[in-house]
Amino acid sequence: MEGADAMQLRKIEDDKGRELFLQGKLEEAEKLFISALEEAKEGFGKGDPHVASASNNLAELYRVNKLYNKAEPLYLEAISILEESFGPEDIRVGSAFHNLGQFYIAERKLDEARICYEIKRRVLGLNHTDYADTMYHLGMDRVFKGENRKKRRKKGICVENCRVLHLQGKEKDSEALVQDSIRILEDAGQGESIMCFKRMRYLAQIYLKSNRFEEAEKIQRKILHIMELTKGWNALDTVITAEGLALILQSTGSLKEAEELLERCLEARKALLPQDHIQIGANLLHIARVAMLNFDQVRNIDYPEAISELDKAKDALHESIRIARCSLDKLMKQNRKIRSYGASGEVGNNGRVPLVILLQASDALGHLEITKKQLQGSKQSEHSSNIEAENALHKCISAYKEFVTERSIPESPEINAEYLKCLKHLLSLNSDSTSKRKQQSAGVNFQDLREEIKRLEVKLSPPRKRRI
Repeated sequence: MEGADAMQLRKIEDDKGRELFLQGKLEEAEKLFISALEEAKEGFGKGDPHVASASNNLAELYRVNKLYNKAEPLYLEAISILEESFGPEDIRVGSAFHNLGQFYIAERKLDEARICYEIKRRVLGLNHTDYADTMYHLGMDRVFKGENRKKRRKKGICVENCRVLHLQGKEKDSEALVQDSIRILEDAGQGESIMCFKRMRYLAQIYLKSNRFEEAEKIQRKILHIMELTKGWNALDTVITAEGLALILQSTGSLKEAEELLERCLEARKALLPQDHIQIGANLLHIARVAMLNFDQVRNIDYPEAISELDKAKDALHESIRIARCSLDKLMKQNRKIRSYGASGEVGNNGRVPLVILLQASDALGHLEITKKQLQGSKQSEHSSNIEAENALHKCISAYKEFVTERSIPESPEINAEYLKCLKHLLSLNSDSTSKRKQQSAGVNFQDLREEIKRLEVKLSPPRKRRI
């Protein structure tokens, strides 16, 4: 077959193969990719770049199917052909090594992935934006042992992948590569791109994880400033970014600014989202937590102000609980409607967020009632406050039984952790009560309560490493 005819036939087969691949018809796509590879070899010769392209397409399909033993030889064949055809410094060679590096990451062969990304760095150069992407990926996975950032740069070494560093727990090296990735994007005029925002958010998470709140705050302020200039407060992205900054400020004790930001976020969400949207419920929960922290600051110096902060927190928590409950009821109603048509409707993961918010807000409300009782310190209020605290905590149990025990929402570590807090607080509350109060406690079986706590603790505990 002549080269031109082979090219046309291979292009048709490649296009159809990609279409089938995107549709998830992998077996049919594989047949076409194999055919395209054979046609390329027959029409152009085994060492032609068209063969490299066809080999790479088939290798990618095998990678997705996790047929790694079939994929690797094809990646290597493509690289060999491209190096022979264009030389080791050609950008197409760098791209091929990138594909092989991604393949090795999927197999968790991180040393091999690192080598591939170093070659890509050499080909593209330090200031290429694609190399910035490489550093971000490598920074999340792995780094050279015993070498600091200056030594790596001196040797011309860079690890693609914030992902590789992150997977191996090398946060410092991951941080350095993410910072370089951001710098390259900013120098290339892409400092306001979605990609750069993603990098900056990841860097802020690194800082938060290591309790470097001041540095996290600076990054988050920078993101918010850009978002305000480019999108304004009529965009949810800006609201979410502002909320992230507010939570950092809350952690550092800058409660006034945190409260102001959260109030502004709430106002924006009410304008942008449907009534009783779960994001509004979450926003109210954050506001309640800040109010409780404000209360802690003034409880011993300004009694009226302390009560005012408690009342503000209580109102926000009640509204948060109402919205979360409303969201769950709406999901259950939709579920019943779907089932009425014979389909297997499930609330599933859609109910996870509102349920977690309901559990957190109910637990916080129980804690608030106990705190209020302690502040007032009168025998008259003790009985009433305990009942209100118990009622709030019982809402946690009822919600969990209704939505998780009945299998509407699958168990998750986050849900179980919040439920466990509620159970422990309820048990502690009744342990401090008189025997008469215990008898009046909404029919709680404390032995069952202890057994449920034990079950959840076992479920949430990390698996023990088996001894060899």
